[in-house]
Amino acid sequence: MSGTGCAGGSGDIPIFPLAGEVTSSPQSDAKDELYASTYSHANEVAKPGYYKVGLDSGVTAELSATTRTGSAAFTFPADKAKTLMFRTSNSEVGSSDAQVGIDAARRTVSGSVTSGNFCGYLAGVGQRSYYTLHFVAEFDQPFTNQGTWTDTTVTPGSTSARGGTTYGADGWMPPNKGSGGYVGFDSDKVTMRIGISYVSTANALANLRAENPRGTSVAVTAAKAKQTWRKQLHRIEITGGTTDQRTTFYTALYHAQLHPNVFSDVNRQYWGFDQKPHYLARGQQAQYATFSGWDVYRSQLQLVTLLEPERAGDIAQSLLNQATQNDGIWDRWTHASGSTAVMTGDPSAPAVAGIYAFGGTNFDARGALRSLVKAATVPTAKDLSSAGKPVMSIGQRPSLDKYLALHYIPTKSNAWGGAVETLEDVTDDFALAQLALRLAQGTGDTSTYEKFLTRSQYWQNVFNPANGGFIQNRDDNGAWPAFTPSTYDGFAEGSSAQYSWMVPHNRAGLVDAMGGTDAVNQRLDAFFKNPDGTWALTGAGELHAEMDNEPSINTPWIYNYTGRPYQTQETLRQAMNQLWNTSTGGIPGNDDLGAMSSWYVWTALGLYPDVPSRAELQVAAPLFPRAVIHRDGKTIRINAPGADAQYVQSLKVNGKTSTKPWLPESFVQRGGTLDFTLGMTPNKTWGAKDAPPSWRTGEIPFQTSTDTSRVVIAPGTTSAPVALQAHRLSGTAQDVSYTLKTPAGLTATPTTGTFHVDKVGSASVTITAAAGTPDGRYPVTVEMKAADGTALPQVGFTVVVGQPNSFFVLREGVGISDDSSDHTEADYDGGGVSYSRQALAAAGLTAGGTGTVQGLSFTWPDVPAGDPDNVPADGQLLNLNLPAGTTKLSFIGSAVNGNQQTTATLNYADGTTSQIDLSFSDWTLGGGGDTLHYGNVIVATTPYRNESGGGKDNVTTHIFATAPVTLTQTPVSITLPENRDLRLFTVAGGNS
Repeated sequence: MSGTGCAGGSGDIPIFPLAGEVTSSPQSDAKDELYASTYSHANEVAKPGYYKVGLDSGVTAELSATTRTGSAAFTFPADKAKTLMFRTSNSEVGSSDAQVGIDAARRTVSGSVTSGNFCGYLAGVGQRSYYTLHFVAEFDQPFTNQGTWTDTTVTPGSTSARGGTTYGADGWMPPNKGSGGYVGFDSDKVTMRIGISYVSTANALANLRAENPRGTSVAVTAAKAKQTWRKQLHRIEITGGTTDQRTTFYTALYHAQLHPNVFSDVNRQYWGFDQKPHYLARGQQAQYATFSGWDVYRSQLQLVTLLEPERAGDIAQSLLNQATQNDGIWDRWTHASGSTAVMTGDPSAPAVAGIYAFGGTNFDARGALRSLVKAATVPTAKDLSSAGKPVMSIGQRPSLDKYLALHYIPTKSNAWGGAVETLEDVTDDFALAQLALRLAQGTGDTSTYEKFLTRSQYWQNVFNPANGGFIQNRDDNGAWPAFTPSTYDGFAEGSSAQYSWMVPHNRAGLVDAMGGTDAVNQRLDAFFKNPDGTWALTGAGELHAEMDNEPSINTPWIYNYTGRPYQTQETLRQAMNQLWNTSTGGIPGNDDLGAMSSWYVWTALGLYPDVPSRAELQVAAPLFPRAVIHRDGKTIRINAPGADAQYVQSLKVNGKTSTKPWLPESFVQRGGTLDFTLGMTPNKTWGAKDAPPSWRTGEIPFQTSTDTSRVVIAPGTTSAPVALQAHRLSGTAQDVSYTLKTPAGLTATPTTGTFHVDKVGSASVTITAAAGTPDGRYPVTVEMKAADGTALPQVGFTVVVGQPNSFFVLREGVGISDDSSDHTEADYDGGGVSYSRQALAAAGLTAGGTGTVQGLSFTWPDVPAGDPDNVPADGQLLNLNLPAGTTKLSFIGSAVNGNQQTTATLNYADGTTSQIDLSFSDWTLGGGGDTLHYGNVIVATTPYRNESGGGKDNVTTHIFATAPVTLTQTPVSITLPENRDLRLFTVAGGNS
């Protein structure tokens, strides 16, 4: 697999040419100290279809490949033993089974490995096998000896062995487990040909016979591979540019076409997701596998389809086949013949719709649409399960039930994050609308199109104008929790500031919601640049772009929608020049099976499929003076003399002047010629008044909010006014009516009303808690409706009845989960991890229980499961209510996301203050690799912590107490620091 994250994957059946003999089990060589060799890049040759390396051991290896086979030539030092090792069990991340057989008479080594486990160390549901790779290797030289090993035992002369490595908890296989075999030679040079199959050893042999028959040399195989790749890369011819630019371009084009990869055998058989063999249907040329959907749906599949529509159609059919064999579930990140459930969203929808839009129509599109629509409308048991969360969500549409009811995925859900899942879902819904519309042509049935087009506007339900205009998490009751644009809460591999741009099908609606083009342009400028004007394209913090990862890569094209195409042009050129080069590390971030490389190819051509389910192309300045794209007779020619200039001065499309910074779908469908005039200075008028299309049907006119998400009231009192707000997102000014629903013991004044909304409007209400109302947290909901009858998003807030500034009132965080639950009720560190209630109880901390630490007594929080149990430090005033005469004080809690060193202020009754140290060590002590800091002492230790989704993380976890503070008078309160990574559970005091 090319350029993935996590700990890797595949890498099956490692084969190593050893200049020496196998004297101990390679499974015991966990650090590769014996059965490995260093090498120098100076001794490498790498070309498409050919690789050669001279190892420092003296062995030289030459490698080449066909679609389903490989060839190798090994040259050994004459004065050393010549051994070839087959580490059959050692797939990249381990295996559950493996076997090897050696047949000296036939000069063959064969076997298999059963593996999977992609990202499995991140969640227990992923730690499993879902494919078996079979292989047959044939040699041109006889074996002089052979042997095998199982676990730690080597058996010279043996011809068979079996056993997997098992899977490790950290992504790496444990030592001393596994199996393999070795063969020895007299000849200094040995040629090997090897066939693989995911169906059977017989198919592996048939693949070898068909593609790499006996007598075929590495040179011949490499020459054929070279011609194959020459033809493939010739699909885009570029002229001009520097040598490094051309090398970078063709390297990116090469990487962008590696996946998905052929998975079927020469006899048209393949292994299905139901773990059974299948044959290709009539018309399908190949089954494809390993689909990194979340990564590649943006631009990689569109590039593949542009260049090879029929291959892309087979990819779409392959995805449908997988889903059909997988109980109707289209997994978002498939690997070989299994689902991994990794990442977010339902990327098969825009992938399939994008393939169809770009001309890959040779698949059962109607069957795919039916299946995808069912998956988007009928919740399954897996959709309702949190297993695997956060990185893995086993359902195709996690918490689909909540999405259908609320029209967004709320803060607490089965998804990695509610806000990001909503953004992904609306992108997917728009894709279903587009595919449905194309298939409805001639039928007149547009109901599916209309339904999903309306759903594609649900992004508005997680867009909050009151927070500055950002996408953010939203609670089930409509309340907006505490927020900062830098937060990762609710998002995957990015912050709110980075994800808030992700509405590709309705840029116009997003621009209006953010305040218009001027406001958006200023915001984009701040996103891509530091305050001093320097570029901030990666590594500049959560408020800036990360152009080396998927959530940010479409964002520069937004200037095309806001009247400043010249800034799209300069930002893209800067990103290409700054982040991409020919050195190691010249592909920024993870390439993710060609996702990032495809972005570079498109951008270097000056084109981009910004809306992934459609075939309109955004336009910017090409990097090369000339490019020709060959696609089944529908050639696209791009002429851009002086392409070292980065600004478009003018454009002709098929000979006619165009002022549009985008091309219609018909250009992709028919081909054509683009003639650019480029310059060194921006033409600020070109394209400024011809924004690309947006789809706005189904928008709501107003977004709703309150000016607070929690109201604190003592029993028998009335709250300060709470503002009910509506911000106009689209349309015209009108009235909005509201109705409040309160639980028993609380009353709202007024309960109903109306206010006018132009850009923003509001009404004030108060909440009264009756005398005697028990301390607690009570939900209040507000239903709003526009004057034209449009129901607006329900909004809500929590009323906390209790004494202001008390521990009970200030507790906001839920850091303790129950072992018997799915653990989604708690999130202590922002990553879905929490303390175990049972493990804390075993360590002496029970709800309402008392304890001592350093001679000081404390009471552990007595709160119901799932209720807030800790105070994130956020500058609050916390009343201490210490007994008179208290002379020593200590705070009990811990830090998350590393050690947190800070101070706080003690406040005394006479108005004086004093500073104290309020620093905490990280709750896991850096995963066990650190020690206590700041004078902390351990109050309790648990052997594990809970993971959202029901998993368990076997890392030692602690509750700490700060070093005791000696007092000369009893403080009445403490002003906490502003550091939400520091959490307080309770306070300990005494006079010892």
